[in-house]
Amino acid sequence: MAVVGAVNVDMVVATETLPGPGETVLGPGVEQHGGGKGANAAVAAARVGATVRFVGAVGADDLGRGALADLEAEGVGVDDVAVVEGATTGTALIVVDAHGENQIAVGAGANGRVDPERVRASLRAAEDVAVVLVSTEIPGDAVAAAVASAGELGVPCVLDPAPVVPVVTDLLRHGPVLTPNAGELSALARSAGLASGSPEEEARGLRERTGAAVVVTLGGDGVLVVDTDPQRLPAVPATVRDTTGAGDTFTGVLAARLAAGDDLVAAAAVANRAAALSVASVGARAGMPTVAELDAAADPSTRSIPPHRER
Repeated sequence: MAVVGAVNVDMVVATETLPGPGETVLGPGVEQHGGGKGANAAVAAARVGATVRFVGAVGADDLGRGALADLEAEGVGVDDVAVVEGATTGTALIVVDAHGENQIAVGAGANGRVDPERVRASLRAAEDVAVVLVSTEIPGDAVAAAVASAGELGVPCVLDPAPVVPVVTDLLRHGPVLTPNAGELSALARSAGLASGSPEEEARGLRERTGAAVVVTLGGDGVLVVDTDPQRLPAVPATVRDTTGAGDTFTGVLAARLAAGDDLVAAAAVANRAAALSVASVGARAGMPTVAELDAAADPSTRSIPPHRER
């Protein structure tokens, strides 16, 4: 599978409470982790057995070199990552409170220089790509190039609309699988001219308007899958230390299981379990599970995850 998106370095401060406007809060120190929604999802997919090639950009700096080394250590292919002279590597400043909730500000850096022609060329040259996963922390024309290229390749596209940038509305006609949270779902519904409603009403409206399947992550309320018939997957019990990266874990594992041949509901069920495990550790990637860890955490009546063999 191919992942097109952002690479960041996360600087994380753990505090008792999140700061309000104009407020300063103190934590014991700063931790550095790999980040970026695209890179995080790529790592999550690789850990559950997918063969992943990543398309993105980093700066020609120490942070960029470290970010690429981290991805390579996880088994993610980085030959299609541009190293951009004169740009800094994307950086996220994250505050995490005692309940695992977070606030995040991102300096895009080289992520803002992901080139649509390079995206097209990388995906056209790819061999045996079964799914293209795209996240939206990169320029809109690069997002559009990835979605269109998936259509040209004749493979499913998973589009993580975080954030909901203007180009996403235009791309719904391509019918990607959308993976919003509740807030992003409402923003998508508004952008498509739909009335506000419950998550199921908004997801059904999007599905009917665009033909795009919608998989909504609802935190403690589980996951809503709207394709032909809506299905609700219950939340998986979790020990919450840090929710950073949970959505990326979900999306990466969902795409990996689709690439392996699962149907949408089955893929979402595995991704739901993976996201629940991911929040038990601080840092976007620290808690991302392997296949063995997913199986160990499964209900005994649940079948083991089959080996990853891309279609």
